[in-house]
Amino acid sequence: MIFLVDRIFNLYSTLILIYVLMSWFPGAYQTKLGQWLGKIVEPYLSLFNFIPPIAGLSFAPVVALIILQPVEWGVDFILGLLGLY
Repeated sequence: MIFLVDRIFNLYSTLILIYVLMSWFPGAYQTKLGQWLGKIVEPYLSLFNFIPPIAGLSFAPVVALIILQPVEWGVDFILGLLGLY
């Protein structure tokens, strides 16, 4: 069970990374893939919009990915306590 949760968190981190890298390509967010990824990752990324951009670069996705790791550890810990290995 913990392996499955780890895979889901890794997949979500990868989707965030792909979504952020799409900003390098004009019009990428308007594609079907961009719209689909936006629906999946924007709710989480919007939690970090309070972080101001520095020199025009937003570091909110970096913070979001860093925060996602301890959340994964917490979920793994809770599943371990519940005996759902």
